[in-house]
Amino acid sequence: METPQETITWDDFAKVDIRVGTIISAEVFREARKPAYKITVDFGKLGQRRSSAQITKLYAPEELIGRQVICVVNFPVKQIATLLSECLIMGVVDGDMVTLLSPERKVENGLKIG
Repeated sequence: METPQETITWDDFAKVDIRVGTIISAEVFREARKPAYKITVDFGKLGQRRSSAQITKLYAPEELIGRQVICVVNFPVKQIATLLSECLIMGVVDGDMVTLLSPERKVENGLKIG
């Protein structure tokens, strides 16, 4: 049986800003070391942010457009090859396959997950 990671407080969790956004562009990230896509996500009033996502096993770029995803938006910007990643697109990790997290129905972009 796997054990959970270190216990955190509610205040620790509250520091993580998790929002819903809609993917508006996705393309193959040729410069990345591992297969990935360059993705732009629209967060409504928070604006648009770019990210790299290693989700090539289950998704094609064209099927990602218009899909709502759950993202962490308050990590510092991170350089990934030629891309400045501005958010973390969340998913369920099973080996090298990642299944994206999405709301069960369409909601307003930028709403906070809590």
